[in-house]
Amino acid sequence: MAFPVQFLCRGLRTVGLVLLYYVFSIGITFYNKWLTKDFHYPLFMTLVHLAVNFCLSALTRRAMYCWTGKPRVILSWKVYLHKVAPTALATALDIGLSNWSFLFITISLYTMTKSSAVLFILFFSLVFKLEEPNPFLILVVLLISSGLFMFTFESTQFNLEGFTMVLLASFIGGIRWTLTQVLMQKAELGLQNPIDTLYHLQPLMFLGLFPLFLYNEGLSLSTSEKLFRVTELSPLLYSVFTLSIGGSLAFGLGFSEFLLVSRTSSLTLSISGIFKEVCTLLLAAALIGEKMGWLNWLGFAICLCGISLHVGLKTYYSKNKGPSLRKLNSKSPELELPLLGQKEDERDDWAAEYNDEDKEQEINLH
Repeated sequence: MAFPVQFLCRGLRTVGLVLLYYVFSIGITFYNKWLTKDFHYPLFMTLVHLAVNFCLSALTRRAMYCWTGKPRVILSWKVYLHKVAPTALATALDIGLSNWSFLFITISLYTMTKSSAVLFILFFSLVFKLEEPNPFLILVVLLISSGLFMFTFESTQFNLEGFTMVLLASFIGGIRWTLTQVLMQKAELGLQNPIDTLYHLQPLMFLGLFPLFLYNEGLSLSTSEKLFRVTELSPLLYSVFTLSIGGSLAFGLGFSEFLLVSRTSSLTLSISGIFKEVCTLLLAAALIGEKMGWLNWLGFAICLCGISLHVGLKTYYSKNKGPSLRKLNSKSPELELPLLGQKEDERDDWAAEYNDEDKEQEINLH
């Protein structure tokens, strides 16, 4: 009798974590789209999100230190600039271009085009030898690319400028997630915990995106009555409040992913990401009235088949290889944080090895 109860509790917990992940992931997509309708400064919005993420991750690190009594890892400036800077720059460009595209395209086109990030992640994983080539990868590429073509073909709400931005963001996202995986897999850096990774990435992401913000939005924002030329306090507080909500949603998204992967598996996160795409398109059609023809839906279904095949192949080959660090999640919505979760016994073995090597910093993986 205890077994069914335990199984039911585990199932309810998984459903709850998936729903929490959906709330933050879908919420930030619709929220950013809504905010950019009146606030036409997406790069500045992204900078505010990065600042909020840094503050919240710093507070979380402090709380974890008070709870465990173990100091969090702090990288030296040399290692920080040499190892973290490329990942931070790629992440900043990915998020900045994605938010910028909301000025031009619909949520449905954004969601569909962002799914192509799987192709670029796969490509750079092969380049960095994080994935082993197999013949099924050709089928994955054909399914996703043909599905994307069918979705955008004769679309009544297609915008070339916005589509190009999202496609470029997906390409940079492939570099971003590959570099992040390499970064988190290096035990000597001590960034296995996503909160520590988030904390170290935000400052360089801010600095990397700031010149692009100055070039595109600096002058117009400095003369805007929404912020710097505001005549009353209430509109300024409203703008700061709405921008801060987006940053909180972005941090909640990364944290919900951490909970989902640590309590279930990376496969659960990948499968949840596939169904999240469907939910996002259905909500976009129902709430905003975005129109999609039968060819668009067919293309989306074909693309989902390619992504599902990719997830299945990763699961199959990872099981045949035996215990190892989990691969990064191939689905990457705005500011989604990949997690290299491990089973409890693997975590303990790794921690024992780490302590035996007399490292200066002790990393808490929980």
